[in-house]
Amino acid sequence: MISKRAQMLKPSPTLAMANRARELQAQGKDVVSMTVGEPDWATFTVANQAGIEAIEKGFTKYTAAHGTPELRQEVAKQTSEQVGVEYGPNEVVIGSGAKYILFSILMMILDSGDEVLIPTPYWVSYPTMVELAGGVPKAVECGENVNFKLTPELLAKAITPKTKALILCSPSNPTGLQYSREELKALAEVLRQNKNVVLISDDIYNRLIFNDSKMAPHILHVAPDLRERMLIVNGASKTYSMTGWRVGWALGPKQVISPMADFLSQTTSSPSSISQKAALAALQKGDAELVKARQNLTAKKDQTLKAFKGLKGMKISQPDGAFYLWVDVKECLGRTHRKSGKKIQNDKELAEILLNDHLVATVPGSEFGAEGYLRLSFVTSEANIVKAGQRFQDFTAEIF
Repeated sequence: MISKRAQMLKPSPTLAMANRARELQAQGKDVVSMTVGEPDWATFTVANQAGIEAIEKGFTKYTAAHGTPELRQEVAKQTSEQVGVEYGPNEVVIGSGAKYILFSILMMILDSGDEVLIPTPYWVSYPTMVELAGGVPKAVECGENVNFKLTPELLAKAITPKTKALILCSPSNPTGLQYSREELKALAEVLRQNKNVVLISDDIYNRLIFNDSKMAPHILHVAPDLRERMLIVNGASKTYSMTGWRVGWALGPKQVISPMADFLSQTTSSPSSISQKAALAALQKGDAELVKARQNLTAKKDQTLKAFKGLKGMKISQPDGAFYLWVDVKECLGRTHRKSGKKIQNDKELAEILLNDHLVATVPGSEFGAEGYLRLSFVTSEANIVKAGQRFQDFTAEIF
């Protein structure tokens, strides 16, 4: 009965591990979940108040399929200021979350067999979304030797006549590492030489960084000439702690944005009217709360690094932004976990032992295209961070 497309689908590994953690918590077990990248602080007050006001004033009907004019105008204005390249509201589309926006882009630009370059380690949903859109995900291995980032040499080698697009995420999910202006400039030079490659810039974490800059370096800062063949993806979920409100957006050339708007009209009708009012308020009035959120996030990062310092057999990359620690656990593989009697063959088995025997839920690196690692989301309470660090200590004591 079901299609081949449905047969190849698999659930998001991140959400699957989060659900496993919830099931154990429902059984009364004190599981610390370090799975989902979701702020554990409240949605910004200005957004909440605007959402309530929208309901009270009856702003609860359909909007334009690609978003309200006011929100598109504000997204265009702020993004133009941030990247130094001018965008107008007719080059913006608003959708039901950045995840669906990204999928919509792929649906609009890919034909069957088109390749999409995805540097590893990658966000778990990229390959599946490419496949659902009829494309072919092509992983470009970016290991520890290149600091888990795409280099111009790797990019040039990966491009073929079938290459349609490159997805770049900075700061990265899962590593938390960001590209410097110099690194982006070098990648831009390769893209200039390959004019048929579309660049999709996933900027969802670009304001959640651990320095005094307002945002992470962007490729348009160093290569504004790439504007006409790139799509910028962003949203309200991470920056303003609005994951459940489902508001995302894309900016790009009208030849892509216009059919995206039509696609959204046929699939979702429109984003939530209430959520759009909340997102508009967050964009216009949320800077003061964003400063506090970034301070909170930095404190959580520092607490987690302290709690996980000196773990035997594990190496942790220092993140530049986002919500994650990227942990090298290759020295743990091949060892026997004495408590369970199990020999750890791979990172998935390691994650299972951590969950079942030590009550810490993580996501294995193999789900991000990099075997031998774990991704830990540190957006949780200080008490949970301390518990998780101790439980990791207990785990390593069982194998070394």
